[in-house]
Amino acid sequence: MSATTTMGSAPAALERYLELSVFLLLLVSTLTLATTGKLDLPSTVVPVGLLGVKAWGYWRGSGPKLSARTANRLVAAYLALWPVDLWWFSGARAQGAPVPLLYATLLATIHLMLVAMLVRLYSARTVRDYAFLGLLSFAMMLAAAVLTVDTAYLVFFVLFLGLAISTFIGLEMRRSAEGAVGARVEPGSPAAARLYRALRSTSVTIAASMLLLGAALFFLIPRYRAGYLGGYTLQPQLISGFDDDVTLGQIGEIKRNTEVVLRARLTQGAAHAGLLRWRGIALASFDGRRWFNPPSAPRVIEPNAGGWYPLGPAPDGLYGNAVELRYSILLEPLASEALFAPYRAVALRGVFAPEPERVGRPRRSYILMDATDSLSNPYQNFTRRLYEGISLLPAVDRQALEAAGENYPDPIREAYLQLPALDPRIVALAEEITRSAANPFRKAEAIERYLRTRFGYTLEQPGPPPADPLAHFLFERRAGHCEYFATAMTVMLRTLGIPARYVNGFLAGEYNEIGGDFIVRASDAHSWVEVYFPGYGWISFDPTPPAEPIVRSWLGRLALYWDWFELRWQEWVINYDAAHQQTLVHELVADTRAWLSAIRQFWQQQRRAAVAAVKSGQAALARSPYALPAALAALGLVWLLLRRHALLDWLVVRWGWSPSPRERFPSRVATLRYRALLRLLERHGHRKSPAQTPREFAQQLPWPTVTTLTELYEAARYGAQPAALETMDTLLAEFRRTLGANRRRRTRGNQLDRTGPSTAVC
Repeated sequence: MSATTTMGSAPAALERYLELSVFLLLLVSTLTLATTGKLDLPSTVVPVGLLGVKAWGYWRGSGPKLSARTANRLVAAYLALWPVDLWWFSGARAQGAPVPLLYATLLATIHLMLVAMLVRLYSARTVRDYAFLGLLSFAMMLAAAVLTVDTAYLVFFVLFLGLAISTFIGLEMRRSAEGAVGARVEPGSPAAARLYRALRSTSVTIAASMLLLGAALFFLIPRYRAGYLGGYTLQPQLISGFDDDVTLGQIGEIKRNTEVVLRARLTQGAAHAGLLRWRGIALASFDGRRWFNPPSAPRVIEPNAGGWYPLGPAPDGLYGNAVELRYSILLEPLASEALFAPYRAVALRGVFAPEPERVGRPRRSYILMDATDSLSNPYQNFTRRLYEGISLLPAVDRQALEAAGENYPDPIREAYLQLPALDPRIVALAEEITRSAANPFRKAEAIERYLRTRFGYTLEQPGPPPADPLAHFLFERRAGHCEYFATAMTVMLRTLGIPARYVNGFLAGEYNEIGGDFIVRASDAHSWVEVYFPGYGWISFDPTPPAEPIVRSWLGRLALYWDWFELRWQEWVINYDAAHQQTLVHELVADTRAWLSAIRQFWQQQRRAAVAAVKSGQAALARSPYALPAALAALGLVWLLLRRHALLDWLVVRWGWSPSPRERFPSRVATLRYRALLRLLERHGHRKSPAQTPREFAQQLPWPTVTTLTELYEAARYGAQPAALETMDTLLAEFRRTLGANRRRRTRGNQLDRTGPSTAVC
């Protein structure tokens, strides 16, 4: 029978299993493509809907809907339309990709695979058709791997692996069964249920073994950070708002967005997490409506031999007056070149190459630092970036800041005292607020306190944009979001001759206690102020009133588990490299040493406790006359408990006593009698060979009693008649006496032989 054998209109158990396995395989691969978010709406909805229709057909027991000829014609017709799809539909969708033609070709090929899959599924009749569908599903999973590296792909891949193994086992069994003569196993029968259980357990076992082996090889052999085609995929949806040009009111729109911007984890300094701000961009110039930085040449920073990017020394006053923070950040794709770090970063480590890393292609990795100490990646973050860093969080004593003075360097005065034409009321308000403040630090504190306590917080924007948004905020509306508060404080400080600058970034975010990381969303976007103090550099102030804490429901807390898993997936799978491998090895060595040390300490404690217990027992024995008998009695009870089965067997064999009626276990009693017979014979020099049957062993011995006991044992052990246990007891006792009498006669005979005949003496 050929490979094109028809599956049959009433499929047997194996054929039904194969149909279901192939269908689920196609469903998983289709859902994997659909959840990448890179396909258009028809390509996402139509295949899933048609698969649902096919599932309904399977449920009702209907067969193929299309003939093989019709299916071939439909695929050929779509092949003719494939260039149209490439140049028009897929080409239009791929306009945002770095290489549009390559990405359009990928999308058009995915459309072709989906059409071929659906047409072939609705016309499948032969084993060859199902084998083709299995290979097509594998191609669809490969395409999905190019489109996404999200954690959802891992879930679908695990399902696909188990179903693929199940499908190809079924295909091989179906191919091998062609032409064989045997009983037909129908669905729903007990034999079919056993077959299904065997196939499922085999598939799950093989899939789990492959995953474990693959995971081991993955962590032993580091791979590249991005797929080979990762740099040519569609540009992701980028979160905007952080740039070198910020207009008042802009961040208020960003804060309505709840998408995750970054995830961060502190590995040192977690006790100071409440003071965290993820600093992004500091802006120096203000024109009355907009913050910006004048053009300047940034400093190019390249990595050292250890892979760290040294960002230059911090101000002298911070050393010894700052907390060192160590952290790792997973940055989502942003429409900005900014890199985020807590306050004053001194070193970063990561891959900041202009494109995904590829074999044999040289690259130059570097970051930029501008005059405001803001860090940027030279190329936009079209993919997730994982990096780690070291920062200094100022912990300067307020008395030191009050005594810092006003001896500002000329470059600081020129850059951070610039002001546009202002409403005179702003200058008067700044002087009124700080009238009783004697130094710049107290003036900054007074303005910060005034704005935090006298104004309201709102994300609502004023109707028509006011001509002077800052004056409108301070004297009319008296409510706004962080952008207005930070702008007001910066401007008022500058009117007093105190250098200050406006900073954009993010609040600490939501702490995920399950994963030990911070989840920072676009809604955590924030603006604050940095004030310059000679000798200590820039110190942060936040004039925005604090927001209400977020209370999560049980469903929201459940989502934290998924977020923790996604962070680990990105860190240890997608961004796994040689540095992660070294970290993993060091952690394994440290954990192994810790475990061994803990085990040694445990056994030492147990040994000391045992020695102390023995000494205590000895002292008790010496003091009490009843302690020794009680200890001996306890040991006897323990011995009886451990040897209870052997003791019961001995009682049954020797004395015929048992706590249970013999009728419940006649074969066991007979077996014990026979074993006692074998031990008795062995003591008299007759050992039964393992190769001999009981009857063969009895026939070579000179005692008929042994033969009779053997026959009674066989009858009780293997026969249907009741066991003659009393007869066995009697015969065994008589045979024991006979052997004992023979041994005594042999002993007396040996003694006479040694002494010789006696001689009478007269």
